[in-house]
Amino acid sequence: MKIELSNASQLADIVRTERKRQHVTQIQLSQLANVGVRFVRDLEDAKTTMHFDKVLKVLETLGITVELTTREDYE
Repeated sequence: MKIELSNASQLADIVRTERKRQHVTQIQLSQLANVGVRFVRDLEDAKTTMHFDKVLKVLETLGITVELTTREDYE
């Protein structure tokens, strides 16, 4: 599935939904991704001052990949 993100709330919804789909708690996810539980909570609350490298760790742990394209790719 391909999703185009335009804000932090959309990413927060994806992380929360996928975590729950996998029956993983915030504490378990933080341990698996090697980040603090507070970070996972802030990510799911769409706090906009996230450390991008930690966001990528959480996404990778959940099996979510990130693909970046330039606007020219859409033309």
